[in-house]
Order: sequence, then structure tokens, then C-alpha cells
Amino acid sequence: MTDVSRPSTSPGASPLFLREDEVRRGVELLYFGYTRLTNAIDQELEKQGLGRAHHRALYFIARQPELTVGELLKLLAITKQSLGRVLKELQDRGFILTSPGIIDRRQKLLRLTDKGAALEAELFRQLREKLSSAYVSAGQESVTGFWHVLEGLIPETDRKMVFDLRRDNG
Repeated sequence: MTDVSRPSTSPGASPLFLREDEVRRGVELLYFGYTRLTNAIDQELEKQGLGRAHHRALYFIARQPELTVGELLKLLAITKQSLGRVLKELQDRGFILTSPGIIDRRQKLLRLTDKGAALEAELFRQLREKLSSAYVSAGQESVTGFWHVLEGLIPETDRKMVFDLRRDNG
């Protein structure tokens, strides 16, 4: 049974924020927040016969048109075999196009078709709605703190790759 007398937002972190129960609270919030965020797009993906792996590929291809398969492999941190299945499905269904690299013809460059761009835009719209609402509720300082925590979870060796996704590189 849910205790409805509990506050709807978490209290500030305790000065003992490294204690096990505080860290567990963070893990739980991250888990439930991510689950609810991605649930927002699961229905649309299901209508298309796609899953979250397809969405991640669409998202990063939209962020970096002409992304190579190798670069996408690094971003997604999945096996080449798994990515191959996802890309084949997306290509067969008309969501992405591949072309040979300009300098190295062995490279495969990825880009979204108009159909793929429309789907990715709709999925992002739904994610943006949910996340924007949470951002407004938390306030600018909290959003900045949240970003710092998430950045701290990214291994130092991967940070440049992640920061390079930012179009303003600022």
C-alpha cells in the first residue's frame, strides 16, 4: 500500500549522501525515472514493431548525420552483431540509408530517411515533454546538478565522445 502522506518530491540530500541508503535512493530514482521516461515512447515503438535499441540508433543517427557504423558502435556500447541486426531492420523498413564513406569507401555512413527523421522527431517530442516537465519542476540549479551527477557516471575515457554530441560544443 502506498503512503499518500509522503511528499511528492525527495527532500534534499543528506550531508551523509554517500551512505548506502542514500546511494540506493539515487539508484532507485534513476531506475524508476528512466523507466517512466522510456515508457513514454514504448507504445510508439511497439506500433512500428521496434524496440529501444532501434530508438537509440535512430536518436544518435539524428544527432550526427553521416555517423559511421564504427562510431555508432562506440556510442551504443553494444556488439557488432546486435547493431547489425538493428541497422538491417531499420534499413529494410525505410528508416535509415547507408552510403560508403567519402575518404574510406569501406566505411558505412548512416543517415535517416524522411520517414526515420519523422519517427525520431516524434519520439524525441514525447521524451522532451516528460523531461522538460521534470526540469521545470526541479529548477535550473537542480538540472545542472543532475547533469553533473550523470556526467560523473560516464567513464573519463568516454566523456569526449559524449560531449562531442553537443552541437554547440559549449
